[in-house]
Order: sequence, then C-alpha cells, then structure tokens
Amino acid sequence: MKNFWRHIPKKRKGQLLALILLTILVSFAEIVSIGAVLPFLGALTAPDRILDIQSLQPFFNKLNIQNSSELLFPMTLIFIIAAIISGIMRLILLWTQTRFGFAIGADISISVYRHSLYLPYSAHVSQNSSEFISGITNKTGMIVTQVILPILLIISASIILSAIFITLLLIDPLVAIIATFGFAATYAFILFLTKKRLLTDSDNISKKSNLLIQSLQEGFGGIRDVLIDGTQEVYCRIFREVDLPLRKAQAGITIIGQTPRFIVEAFGITILASVAYYLALSSDGINKAIPVLGVFALAAQRLLPLLQQVYASWTSIIGCSALLKDVLFYLNQSLPEYYNLPSPSLIKFDNYIRLQNLDFRYSPDTPSIIKGFSCKINKGEKVGLIGTTGSGKSTLIDIIMGLLIPEDGQLFIDDQLITSKNYRSWQLHISHVPQNIFLADTTILENIAFGVPLDEIDHELVSECAKKSQISQTIESWSLKYDTLVGERGVRLSGGQRQRIGIARALYKQTDVIIFDEATSALDDQTELKVIDNIFNLNPDITILIIAHRLTTLKKCNQVIELEEGRVLRSGTYKEIVGKI
Repeated sequence: MKNFWRHIPKKRKGQLLALILLTILVSFAEIVSIGAVLPFLGALTAPDRILDIQSLQPFFNKLNIQNSSELLFPMTLIFIIAAIISGIMRLILLWTQTRFGFAIGADISISVYRHSLYLPYSAHVSQNSSEFISGITNKTGMIVTQVILPILLIISASIILSAIFITLLLIDPLVAIIATFGFAATYAFILFLTKKRLLTDSDNISKKSNLLIQSLQEGFGGIRDVLIDGTQEVYCRIFREVDLPLRKAQAGITIIGQTPRFIVEAFGITILASVAYYLALSSDGINKAIPVLGVFALAAQRLLPLLQQVYASWTSIIGCSALLKDVLFYLNQSLPEYYNLPSPSLIKFDNYIRLQNLDFRYSPDTPSIIKGFSCKINKGEKVGLIGTTGSGKSTLIDIIMGLLIPEDGQLFIDDQLITSKNYRSWQLHISHVPQNIFLADTTILENIAFGVPLDEIDHELVSECAKKSQISQTIESWSLKYDTLVGERGVRLSGGQRQRIGIARALYKQTDVIIFDEATSALDDQTELKVIDNIFNLNPDITILIIAHRLTTLKKCNQVIELEEGRVLRSGTYKEIVGKI
C-alpha cells in the first residue's frame, strides 16, 4: 500500500484530505443523530426527567416550554431533522467517495498504459500482449472497485466508528467497550481464519485474468482458421477452463466478505438483549433502560454495517493483493529520460550508418541471434539483406532502428554513438514497413497518416504517398475514397492493399531512412516493381534497407548483405551475391 501511495498524483492526495474533512463532518452528523435519540425517547418515557436537566433550560425557555406535555413535539422534530441531515451527509459522502475512487482509477489506468507503452521493445517481445491488456483493463478496473474504493470506505468508516464509539462511551462506558470491541474481535478472528484462502484466491484471479484475455485473443485472432477447421468448441473449452476457476476465486472472496455479517447480527441481538437486562436491573428500572437501549439500538444499527463494511473492504484488499502487485509492476517501471520532454532534435546524419561488432540475444538463457556483426551503410545507399529464416535479419534492423540494445558492440551514425540517451533523435530519421502491417479500425486517411491528429493531416501529402505506393487508384474507386473504413486490423482489405497502405504510411513521414521488412511480399511482380521504382526514385539521399521476399526486389540495391547465423556471410553488389546463389 505504501508503494501504491507513491503513484497517487499530488492533486488526488489533496482531494483525499478534503474527503477526510467531509468524513469528519459526516461523523459529527452521526453523533448528533444518535445523541438525539436519548432526549427523544426520554420525552416519550420520562419527560419530567428531561425537563429537569439544567443544561437544557435555556433551550426550553427559548421555545417557551413550560411543562412535559409540550416537550414531545420539539424533541421529535429535532430527532427527525438530525436523522435527515445525517442521511443527506452520508449520501454526499458516498457520491464523493465513489467519484474520487474512480478518478484515481482513471489516473492509475492511464499511468499503467503509459508505462507499458514506454517499456523497451525487448519487454514487449518477451511478454504476451494479453498481459498488458489485462493489466490496463481488467486489473486496474478491479483495483478501483476492490482496492481503492474499499480503502476509502475503511478510512471513512473508521472515522465514523470512532465518533460513534466516543458517543457511546459518554453514555455508558462499560456497555460501549463490550459491544464495540466484541463486534470488532469477531470480525478480526474471522479474518485471521480466512486470510490464507483469500491470498490463494487472489493469486488465482491474477493468473487467470491474463489467460482469459489470451484465450479470447487467440480465438478471435484466428477466426478464419477456427471457422474453417470447426474448432469453436475447442476454444470454448479452453475459455471455460480459465473462466470457471476465475469465477470460483471471485465467488470465494465475495462469500468470505459477506459471511460474518449474519454471525455478527446474531451476536449483536444477544448483546442488545444483555444490555437491556443489565439496565432493567438498575435502580431506575425500565424508565432508564428504554432511552439508553434506544441509543445503543440505533448505534448498533449504524455500527454493524460500518464494521461489516470495514471487514468486507479489508477482505477485498487482501483478495486483490496479487492484482495490485501486477499493476505496481508496471507503475514501478522507470520512464525513459526523454519522457515529458519536448520532441528531440534530429541527430546529424550526413555520411553513414556503422555497426561495429554487434552481439545480441533476447535473454541470457537463449542463443545469440547476432554474433560479431559489422558493416557500414553510406547515406543514400540502397541495401538488401538476405538469408535463411532465423539468420538474424529482422533482429538486425531492430537494432539499427534503436528498438533493441545490443548486448555488445556499437551503432554509430556518422561519428555519433547511439545510446539510450539519444536513440530517439536517431529514430526520427526512420520509417519502417513491416511484413504484417498494423491497421487501426479507422479510415484509409487516418491509417496512412497514422498517429497524426485528424485536424493536422496533410490531405495532399496522403494522396501523393498513396500514388507512389500504387494504392491511389484502388482508393479512388471506392465510394468513400479516403474515408473508407478498413475494419479491425484491415480485415476488409487484401494483403497487398494493406502492404501498400503501410508503404504510403512510411512515405508520409518523409524521413531519410526507410526500412522494408519483406514489405512487398503480398504484391504481384508488376506492382512490386512499380512500388520499388517509385521508392528508389524518391530522393538520392534517402537510405533504404530491404529484407526481400523475392530476390529480384534487390536488383537496384547498391549493396546486398547475406547473413548466416547472425554473421555476414557475403556482401557485394546484386550480381556478385545473387548471381552466385
């Protein structure tokens, strides 16, 4: 909880202080409403005794109350007003607490998303995306309802409980101590017995939440194969095997949280009856017993829900402790140095890209992907990368793009070493076209100008880039043209159309380094030739790196590098390399 507190924004901490002050006001209203029972019941059972209380004489004189028969109406009115004010105050507190709790939840959710997006590429490669999605949606959502709101309820309930306890102490110390601590001890004992089970259920919820998202992603992500193969029931079974234990764990926490209420209510009735018996045996008998008993009955009616609220909130927090740890894992990740700083300026790139003795592996227990790789790429060169699957081509371009940090070796741009402090300045030079283009479920226009606010998109540049990527004629033939929706992940487009939109997106960035990772594999030979010609003729100063699906794509490259097990096997012109294969 101390760790979690560090991630609460300062603004929210100030609002929490205001919420605590509001809770104190509500506790005073509770004291007044409970205290008003004593004179009200006294006016019903022994009005003469109330009339003789010296401290109330100024009040009676102001209202011109001369005898006991005139006492009942003002006492009733005071009790009603106190009860209404107390109810309104509790309603305001509930509204404020809930809004405040969900506001903190929004802050945490945004912060988890931000920290996740700023994680290095290696972290994204090593984790399933379902873990990120579950952390941002399910887990932060549960943190709001199962941790943040319960914490606020515990704070407010504790303040009000303290106020009620003090009030009862002033009326009858012995009964107040027995009743309050009796209830509290019962809840504490039940919590002690169930804590281990709560932690087990908490761990199950954390693990199954990730697997639940993963099973949904896999089912819907491969929907074409699922429909063709008729494997719907297989995925339903996988989902059920994850969902059922998750629901059981959630049910277990809920049951443990609600069960003590019925035990303590029976215990409360027993205490109330015992108090009545104890008071009835005193010298004043039933006349004294009824007002005091009424106060304790009303106090118990307030105490028991508050104690149950504290207990249920505490079980909820324990039950979500594993989820809270998962969320804190992301919140505790350090943000990069460039976070919250103005956009960096471009690093100087006039001469070459130089890779020197690069070594890379994804983790200490996996084999090296890149081993002692060195090469030099002059500015404006068109370089092709070839090699068998697993030879390290994609990993190499990820290092060049600053997405992966080599385990050993260095990347130089001109004479500038690329480090964690300046890699963003280098990335501003780069456009990347992967084999599998990600398309958002928006329009063609927004997908080409990906990440640019709609009102800032240069429509003429979008059209020009679409022409160079050989997709403009297709787009113009559609009724909505550039406003056509592509569907989730571009499902309404062919593979070739998606790739050409990806190329147009890269051209829209107007960078001087363009990297193609089998980006034309879905195009026919003629379209690919036109696209490559357009790209190669853009500007002689644009540096192009191509991992090609077809070797003929590399004909116009100045240099072709063949990789084998992360090393340079051969390098030279297209004729020198491809001609020998």
